[in-house]
Amino acid sequence: MIANTPLAPYYAVIFTSLRTDGDHGYGQAAARMVELARQQPGFLGVESARDADGLGITVSYWASEAAILAWKRHSEHGETREQGRTTWYEAFHTRVCKVERAYAFERQPG
Repeated sequence: MIANTPLAPYYAVIFTSLRTDGDHGYGQAAARMVELARQQPGFLGVESARDADGLGITVSYWASEAAILAWKRHSEHGETREQGRTTWYEAFHTRVCKVERAYAFERQPG
C-alpha cells in the first residue's frame, strides 16, 4: 500500500537492503518492527518492496527528526537491527530525508 502522508514537510527514512539467503525468522521480525513502529509517536506510515534477488527498499515516514531518533533508540528495534547485521543482511544503507514537496496521482473510478 502507498502510505497516506500529511502535507509536507515531514521526514522519510529510506532503508535499502540486500538480504542473505533463507528467512531465519526475518518475516516475523519485519512484521513485528512495522507493528511496533506504528505505535511510536510521530510515525506516519511505511512502504516496502523486495525483489526476487533480495534487494529491498522500505521507506518509513515520520513527523520529525526527534521521532526518528526515538525509534532508532527503541530497545527492541535496536536488538532487531543487530540481528539484521548478524543474520539477515549482506548489506544495508539508511538515508534520512526531509520531504519538502510531495505529489500524488490516483485514478478515479469510472
